[in-house]
Amino acid sequence: MTEPLLRLSQISKSFGAVRALKGVSFELHPGEVHALLGENGAGKSTLIKVVTGAHTPDGGLLEISGQAVHNLTPTRAQALGIACIYQQPALFPDLSVSENIGLRLESPAVWGRVYWRQRREKAMSLLKRIGADIHPETLVNRLSMPEQQLVEIACALGSGARTVIMDEPTASLTRSEQELLFAVVRDLRASGAGVVYISHRLEEIFALADRVTVLRDGESICTRPVRSDSGEMQLSEEELIQLMVGREVSAIYPPKGRSPGETVLELKNVSCAAGNVSEVSLTVRAGEVVGLAGLVGAGRTELARVLFGITPADSGSVRLNGKDVRIQSPRQAVELGIAYVPEDRRRHGVILQMPIAQNMSMAVHPKLFPGKWLRFGAEKALGLRFIQELGIKAYGPEAPGGSLSGGNQQKVSLARWLATEPKLLILDEPTQGVDVGAKSEIHRIIRNLAEQGLAVVMISSDLPEVLGMSDRICVMRGGRLVASLEGVDATADSIMAAALKAH
Repeated sequence: MTEPLLRLSQISKSFGAVRALKGVSFELHPGEVHALLGENGAGKSTLIKVVTGAHTPDGGLLEISGQAVHNLTPTRAQALGIACIYQQPALFPDLSVSENIGLRLESPAVWGRVYWRQRREKAMSLLKRIGADIHPETLVNRLSMPEQQLVEIACALGSGARTVIMDEPTASLTRSEQELLFAVVRDLRASGAGVVYISHRLEEIFALADRVTVLRDGESICTRPVRSDSGEMQLSEEELIQLMVGREVSAIYPPKGRSPGETVLELKNVSCAAGNVSEVSLTVRAGEVVGLAGLVGAGRTELARVLFGITPADSGSVRLNGKDVRIQSPRQAVELGIAYVPEDRRRHGVILQMPIAQNMSMAVHPKLFPGKWLRFGAEKALGLRFIQELGIKAYGPEAPGGSLSGGNQQKVSLARWLATEPKLLILDEPTQGVDVGAKSEIHRIIRNLAEQGLAVVMISSDLPEVLGMSDRICVMRGGRLVASLEGVDATADSIMAAALKAH
């Protein structure tokens, strides 16, 4: 048998009193896709940082292509053929796509000269290889999160790495983009490279992985083949979930509840040139979860920004609770009872250095602190209330946002807006990058809020989530709403047909 590209033996790592890794062992062979699974907080991110040289392990042995490696650094890891695509893109926002790719891949030229034409051609070639329709001269700050993720994937491919680590690479990609990525993963495997694939979407694991290693509480629980030599499945989704969480998990999609009530939001021919939204007509009723589906760039997030007053509508009418309104700013939207939880929780959802309670109180400062004095007791009580109501795992309201797992950060972001007591809640990718247990809890929270009469608009690129959670599904394409499907009648095929159908 060929020497593993990567071998970890009894790797341990502690941060103060917290033992993040407790003797983890892991192997990656040439031509293998090896899935690394576990709940948020299981130790996956720490293990990745050990492999890429960002963390030095406290004990154990790290081998690359059969050679023991000590004091690994990120630069040395890259030189040894290791590339990592992180869930949160690490690009320079004020530089172009080609400049970002060039900085990642180019060696310093003689006299510091930059060969701009070759740089652009290299960027175009890599973007074309993964099917990304992105111009290389576009500034990164003009790209959506999924587009930034595609640029990261292009950088990894361009490095010629033999070991490629993918951390939630499809978290913000649509179904068609996911298929392009799957083709890239299969090409890497066929070329003899090894892929460490991390995802909370179990259907991807069964589609791509050769073997699975499960981490739980910093320990490697097991390594199992996904299929037998004859191609028969060796694992079920239920077995994987049980191995990951070590407990029973309730149904990921809770049963749908009562019939919707009165109309809360009504849009007629709403357009916004700056937001690429054109003549959208839509209704959302109390107690209803309306799913917004579509490809990246279809206008879903742009419509949410219009509704929240970030990019106000140019024309059309908006009625809220039966009254005509013009939403010109987020402050006005909040006063009207609209709440918006954005897709990028690290940039717009949670301030990682700030305590949980302060994160939650940001949208209700005037109500919580009506006078000149800060009422820290009231703020702490607010934090304790939502920690309990939403099941946030933290040692207290004074814990910093950055100390929480992704799922718990998402709950803190949600709590901030629930504190405003909204009538309409807009959720943009509410479970992006969270584990199966946290996803189930967030779905339960959303359904409970709808049961209490809240009108919910849920944007999601995860088709099973859209189908499982929505009472009604609206499909957008090119800034327009092109289809409205009742939840019971909608299928993945009918949604994708509407999203892809030519004008």
